[in-house]
Amino acid sequence: MRMEGKVVVITGATSGIGQVTAVGLAAEGARIVQVARDRLRGEAAVERLPRPLPGVVHSIYYADLSKLNEMKRVGSEIAHAEPHIDVLINNAGAMFGALQLGEDGLERTFALNHVAYFVLTHCLRERLVNSAPARIVNTASHAHESATLDFGDLQSVKAYSNGTRAEWLRYGGPGYKVYGRSKLCNILFTRELARRLAGTGVTVNCVHPGFVATRFGDETGGLISFSIRIGKRFALSPQRGAETLIYLASSSEVANTTGGYFSKCHPVQPSREAQDDTISGELWRRTASLSGLPD
Repeated sequence: MRMEGKVVVITGATSGIGQVTAVGLAAEGARIVQVARDRLRGEAAVERLPRPLPGVVHSIYYADLSKLNEMKRVGSEIAHAEPHIDVLINNAGAMFGALQLGEDGLERTFALNHVAYFVLTHCLRERLVNSAPARIVNTASHAHESATLDFGDLQSVKAYSNGTRAEWLRYGGPGYKVYGRSKLCNILFTRELARRLAGTGVTVNCVHPGFVATRFGDETGGLISFSIRIGKRFALSPQRGAETLIYLASSSEVANTTGGYFSKCHPVQPSREAQDDTISGELWRRTASLSGLPD
């Protein structure tokens, strides 16, 4: 897909693989619409974007995507300002070492890593369908592989207080387990959304970018942050990590591929739980109810 004249909305693009993806797609001619939380990093990120074509003006919106009202506000603002959207890349995410509940009752990992994908996609869905052929790309992770969903504790609130000794020894606490569940949600969301968008001309795929040396995990705290800092010495560069995101957003090879999970620009099989249509449907209904959106 040629990117000249295409509009790409991307979250989590002020650093790491999101920033490299935004720069790469802008270099191919796309106009980038970013969603960021920090204004200083946001302004710097926009300045780094190339403008290979005359008249291309990139834009940025600010929101805390761990808060439900902020997700809805920024989604509405973008939908109002952008009548045409070719690609939506849901990339913002984080891992937290301790339980954090927002005023809206959402656990922060679940809210930022999953609910924000769901809400922003809902807000921009009409724009994407009207712009078809269009694409949605969701950043997931191999961290989903050992995860299972507990619909009695969907937001993993109990998981923080009931972390086992093995989890503390292996991961430095239950934060990684909660993060893995949120990444499982990303793949299940991709699967269900692809089913619901079948026939519209909008494809949906998700990606495991690999373990990448980015800001991820720096603010998690405790043993988790220490372990991640050590691991980053052997991690992929953000440029390598962004390759599959750029591929799914722009390559003609996947123009008709939907519902897939990719790593290193190739489709791979996620866990058995991530392929369960009953679970993906129930997660969709629960998330819609929690976010106050229609099923």
